[in-house]
Amino acid sequence: MFRKTAVSLAVICSLCGVSAHAEGYKLFEQSVSSIGNAYAGRGAQVTDASLVYSNPAALTELDGAQLSGGLNLISAKTNYRNATAQSANGQSVVGRSEGANSLNELVPFVFYANKMSEKLSWGIGFYVPFGLSSDYNDDFVGRYFADETAVQVLSLQPALAYKLNDKWSLGAGISLNHAEGTLSKFKDHSGLCELGEATTNAMFGMPVYNDAYCNSHYEVEGDDIAFGYTLGIHGEPVKGTRLALTWHSAVRYTLKGDSIITNTPITGANVAGNPNFAVVAPNLPAIDLRSGKLAANDRLVEASQLDLTTPASAAFSLDQQITTALSVQFSAAWTQWSEFQSIDIVSNDINPSISLNTQLPPNLNSEGYIGYIPEYWQNSWSFALGTTYVYQADLTLKAGVAYDENPIGQSHKTARIPTDHRVWLTVGANWQLSNTLSLDFAYGYLFTGDISVNEREYNVQDQPLYNSGFQGQYSNKGQLLAIQANYSF
Repeated sequence: MFRKTAVSLAVICSLCGVSAHAEGYKLFEQSVSSIGNAYAGRGAQVTDASLVYSNPAALTELDGAQLSGGLNLISAKTNYRNATAQSANGQSVVGRSEGANSLNELVPFVFYANKMSEKLSWGIGFYVPFGLSSDYNDDFVGRYFADETAVQVLSLQPALAYKLNDKWSLGAGISLNHAEGTLSKFKDHSGLCELGEATTNAMFGMPVYNDAYCNSHYEVEGDDIAFGYTLGIHGEPVKGTRLALTWHSAVRYTLKGDSIITNTPITGANVAGNPNFAVVAPNLPAIDLRSGKLAANDRLVEASQLDLTTPASAAFSLDQQITTALSVQFSAAWTQWSEFQSIDIVSNDINPSISLNTQLPPNLNSEGYIGYIPEYWQNSWSFALGTTYVYQADLTLKAGVAYDENPIGQSHKTARIPTDHRVWLTVGANWQLSNTLSLDFAYGYLFTGDISVNEREYNVQDQPLYNSGFQGQYSNKGQLLAIQANYSF
């Protein structure tokens, strides 16, 4: 009676697909001074200590010790409409067919940089490179495919930079990363909830309906710590032309925690001969003689794990001075999302419970499997163009536009990550309050097209399972308001 645990980690993989200025679940909010240009020229522009992450090689161009810290307020909303779903036996699921997931969240960062000598600089930073968060109402019609998704990666990175000559510098950083996530969904036990009280009682010939099956819920939690690295090149081959090339490595996690499922049916085959249960058929729920209702396990817990790789990325940036007051910026970035092929939740429990059923041939058909979802994401590109204008000595104005290519193909869009290609428009400013203190402000607005989702469940061989499905239309919008303070010692 157990079915596949369709827990999409795309995951653990912010914002039900509305990651502020991001493709997939990658976040770019580690530098407000770069947001104003839509991150065009990031790592090429000599800005502040946030270069520890953006491009450690550019630290050699900073003067003395600097501290930068900021907050990004992400306000994102995903609207869904015309949503329908079918249970495992093909019955229509009753539930909310339109609504919205909203999120308002602060994303912080802090960086420090200093010189060790004229040629050698260093820095350290704390930031959030990846995140995802969404939570549907419990009566959402697609609750058998998605409920809560909450993922966060926190990183601490020291970095070094070396000035090769007057034109070129190299840099590198090593990051310590902690990833944690929670994923959940309601469980559809072959449509037992959708059968309803009258039909169920008629089928068993007695009043045995148990509405606990309608509240059967699956949740998995896990966390891990892993290392990554950043490499960078910064140069000014021609006066007024700054170039940057940056590589952020993939980071491989094995998220370990517990899979927990509540209110699952106890089938006759599992309690044959037990005097506390009446068995009607081996594959049907037994009747609990103590309550007179169909039997259910209140709670099953199984230690499990999920392999997650946050992707590698490469970025090229240009900062071109046009006049003493005006400059333009450009960036092109590539992200290796093809690393994300599937979500595999696998048991590592010496006394398994959930996987005893989910791994069977009629279900996931692979030993130890608790959940599986094919993702098959594709490598993606993003492009940004920006401009910077020194309006007056203490005030610099910025603007930019960015395009993020969506890595998720139409056939693999899900209720957890209903995203499409997106366009960002941003504005920003730097205000020099004194010789040592400045503030950066930025605002961004997201444009995206409508998305349709047609989701199924699959076994590990990518063969469709059951008659269950979810269909719906989505639209996303997002805004970003950010502030950063910079202090020079």
